[in-house]
Amino acid sequence: MPPAKLSSMLSPADAGLFFRLLWALQSYANRRLGLLPGITSPEQYARVPSEEKLAVRQALWDQPDLLEAFVAGNPARLSPEDLQITQSWQRRVSGNFYILRFLKRQAIFLSAGQDARLYGVLGLYDDLAAVMLGQPLPIMVKAVLLPFKGRIIYDGLLQPYPVTFGSGIRGELNEVYQRAKQQDAIVEALEPEAPARPPAKRPKRRDWRPLLDSVVATTEQLRQADTAVQTRAFGVLKASARLAQAAARDPDDLDELDALARRTVTALRQLETALSRAQ
Repeated sequence: MPPAKLSSMLSPADAGLFFRLLWALQSYANRRLGLLPGITSPEQYARVPSEEKLAVRQALWDQPDLLEAFVAGNPARLSPEDLQITQSWQRRVSGNFYILRFLKRQAIFLSAGQDARLYGVLGLYDDLAAVMLGQPLPIMVKAVLLPFKGRIIYDGLLQPYPVTFGSGIRGELNEVYQRAKQQDAIVEALEPEAPARPPAKRPKRRDWRPLLDSVVATTEQLRQADTAVQTRAFGVLKASARLAQAAARDPDDLDELDALARRTVTALRQLETALSRAQ
């Protein structure tokens, strides 16, 4: 059987399951705390307006013993599978986050603070781009991230801050994202036992080494040109060709690549100087 197609939000069935479990848990917390008198069942609680649920939600996540007692007593008579999902919410991640990207398979959240981490988060009934109503990225929000069937979701509420970011901060956030993406360091599950996600399909790799060896051999034939600009341009070509050759031969030798990259930058600066002098 082929793997299930990944999406940026839960299936309608899973979204319905999530809210059924969440309302059962929050209804239990409400009965324990007496915050909404007269609401005694998950069915009643589900019909309570969202703004009235806020106090229950906050109290629930602030008092870990409520979740522990719910799982231990199982007052909603959940199945073992559903109870395990609810129990996994003990591994939730709460706080402030930057929403950096809306991708086809998930939104990218960056936790604010010293221990910054990137998370791939799914929407519930709607993808998160629609939930955020087209606000420009990055968006800073207060959120609670929850594990759910090997992926990460949020608890149904995102509280955006009315702030915008200048080009400097946007650049720093983008660099954090690009670095994590390159290192495959985006967290996509909060349960340690979660199954690995299906690997992304990648095109068959081409061996560029013979072609780049030929390019380097050709560039090595370049000697003194007619003008200083031509000479420096040849230097850029030769340095960049050697850099590309090394990247194809041994992409893990970062020291060598860094040294060759610096030589390429130096060659480019020399070209810029020659161009400036020629004006």
